Amino acid sequence: MSDDGKYEILSKVNYPEDIRQLDISQLKRLCSDIREYLVDTIAEIGGHFGGGLGMVELTVAVHRVFNTPYDLVVWDTGHQAYPHKILTGRKEALKSIRQLHGISGFLKRSESEYDAFGAGHASTSISAALGMAVARDLKKENRKVVAIIGDGAMTGGMAYEAMNNSGFIKSDLIVVLNDNNMSIAPNVWQISNYFTEMIAHPDYNKFKGQIWDLTGKLDQFGDRLRKIAVRLENGIKAVITPGMLFEALGFRYFGPVNGHNVNQLVKIFEHVKVMKGPILVHAITQKGKGYEPAENDKQKLHASTPFDKLTGKAIKKSSGAPSFTSIFGKALTEIVKDNPNIVGITAAMADGSGMDFLQKSYPANFFDVGIAEEHAVTFAAGLATQNIIPVVAIYSTFLQRSFDQIIHDVGIQKLHVVFVLDRAGLVGADGPTHNGAFDLSYLRIVPNMVIMAPKDESELRDMVYTAVKHKDGPIALRYPRGNGFGVPLKNGFDLIELGKGEILKNGKDAVLLAVGSMVDYSIKAAEILETEGINCEVVNMRFIKPLDYKLLDDVSGKFSKVITLEENSLIGGFGSAVLEYFAEKNYKNDILRIGLPDRFIEHGTQQELHHLLGIDPEGISEQIKQFRENKTTHPVEAGLNIR
Repeated sequence: MSDDGKYEILSKVNYPEDIRQLDISQLKRLCSDIREYLVDTIAEIGGHFGGGLGMVELTVAVHRVFNTPYDLVVWDTGHQAYPHKILTGRKEALKSIRQLHGISGFLKRSESEYDAFGAGHASTSISAALGMAVARDLKKENRKVVAIIGDGAMTGGMAYEAMNNSGFIKSDLIVVLNDNNMSIAPNVWQISNYFTEMIAHPDYNKFKGQIWDLTGKLDQFGDRLRKIAVRLENGIKAVITPGMLFEALGFRYFGPVNGHNVNQLVKIFEHVKVMKGPILVHAITQKGKGYEPAENDKQKLHASTPFDKLTGKAIKKSSGAPSFTSIFGKALTEIVKDNPNIVGITAAMADGSGMDFLQKSYPANFFDVGIAEEHAVTFAAGLATQNIIPVVAIYSTFLQRSFDQIIHDVGIQKLHVVFVLDRAGLVGADGPTHNGAFDLSYLRIVPNMVIMAPKDESELRDMVYTAVKHKDGPIALRYPRGNGFGVPLKNGFDLIELGKGEILKNGKDAVLLAVGSMVDYSIKAAEILETEGINCEVVNMRFIKPLDYKLLDDVSGKFSKVITLEENSLIGGFGSAVLEYFAEKNYKNDILRIGLPDRFIEHGTQQELHHLLGIDPEGISEQIKQFRENKTTHPVEAGLNIR
């Protein structure tokens, strides 16, 4: 690697077997090198940051003790795994992370044999690791399975479901909890460390076994001694550790341990490696460890664009317009000021969802439920039964996790819950796990659901207002990641008529029916086509459900060529809704649907991906020209989508 002198030990380490060749005294320096390399690299290109800094010693110790990749290590909340990537053959490739054709910002099975399971969303590791452990036993293999969970993932119910199942079937599984104050609060370290080392040590377990055998020969007196011993051990654990919860779920608990003492971690892992699970090792870490700006602001430097290494401040490019996220957050705060019966709910994403504005201004009206989207939706449903108006702000990709609750707890009961989906469409660098590609499809099938998408930030404000005023069942609005267009924002709000679109540009040759982020692209595509003598009408449909049926009736009679545009999967989305209506009415128009193809879209900037998929203004205009010439468009790697 470049600058070998700066990273003295790391320059000699490319794979885990290299760590196993180091002297134990060199591990601390290796951790220092990894941390510095991580800061140097991410400062230049941006990426997830704080979680990885806190995971360095745990990552080194795991790869030192366990025989990866034969022993399987499953990472949770995959943004923690940058140090893991550095130590598993991707040190130089880290410089391309989250960039077009570069490595993923999360775990990816196709990227490395060391990535045992893909991880973008949280709380999945224990379930996946349990599946691997059971498969190992069925195949009579002799490998260890380790799940590493943390950075808030223990607030997700799926983790406890998996632990309950693991404890019930007594699977040989090791869970490492990276506790950085985002999940379980820390406990007293030194006494806990001593106690954990003692009960994990082979000599203690051997002595305990001998005592158990001896007391078994002493009849009733021995039974009494056994009960006293168990109570003593459990009592100590209960007093100095939070481990009784995990013990109740069937896990043998060790911790809390200092997650930044690499030598101690190696010792603990060596002890538990030879034990039969399920076992949980609870390590206390500090998010952002070793880089003062990240230590001081865990949320701000959880992830970052390129930043100044000395100050930690982002190197900002002038955008000129506020983000859609901040526009939403400020609008909701204004609305709550006049109606205290409105509350905001987020799932561990107060800053990312714009809910931080409400949190600061009206904390009593703000609820962060942790990484628990299913609970967030049913919690909102409960509020709605009592005439409170819940506004649930969750990224499009994360709301997928609560699909059953949306149908069963909200839709069937026709409750007034407002769903606000940030990051709808392609998000860019975070890739397929975070792209909001499916929300129009999965929400559109829910009876009683209303779905809106604003063309700009002014319309977003009015849609938030319209949503909280809508009383007749659930209502959702979605908007893209990124900045608005800088349109003027009026004081106050206007109600938008339900299911009513608007014609933005008149035309005679074809009509472009667009929703959300694709409205602006449609206008620009129409301008390109105008220079070539093709005159297109552009319609901002606003509503995906209900559609503006009167407008569609008018369109069917006026234009032979109809084009739908959406930043959503073409399967089941807005274009499908228009096709269904035209089929029901037996209209004979030619229809071209432009949107996201039936595949998972990899990472890159939003602009790069839009261009590659042919859904930027140039790509749209080219598809429309081919469509008017009756040429069939086919999906190709460079871009054009299916007709």
